[in-house]
Amino acid sequence: QVQLVESGGGLVQPGGSLRLSCAASGSIFAVYAMAWHRQAPGQQRELVAIIRTDGSTNYVDSVKGRFTISRDNAKNKVYLQMNTLKPEDTAVYYCYADILGAGSYIRGYWGQGTQVAVSS
Repeated sequence: QVQLVESGGGLVQPGGSLRLSCAASGSIFAVYAMAWHRQAPGQQRELVAIIRTDGSTNYVDSVKGRFTISRDNAKNKVYLQMNTLKPEDTAVYYCYADILGAGSYIRGYWGQGTQVAVSS
């Protein structure tokens, strides 16, 4: 069994910062791409940022220059540093990872989500 567990969400004022963390645990042989998605009420889930095993990253245009994704391969963790937060960043943020587990095939796993609310 593989699990992804997020932490770090909460309520923050506009212009503030939050750091999300996600830890993968269980029967893991290798972790490949890791990413953060978000889903606001009434909207589709969108990819916010992705980081590959070579460290390359991509961001959705709306967060470029404000958010930074990083990973700790030794700990199977991924982080999302969010700065200069805006009300439109309010959403449930989900961690995602492509993992080679005990089943000898690579599949995607999702975390349970963590709420981020940006409001004055």
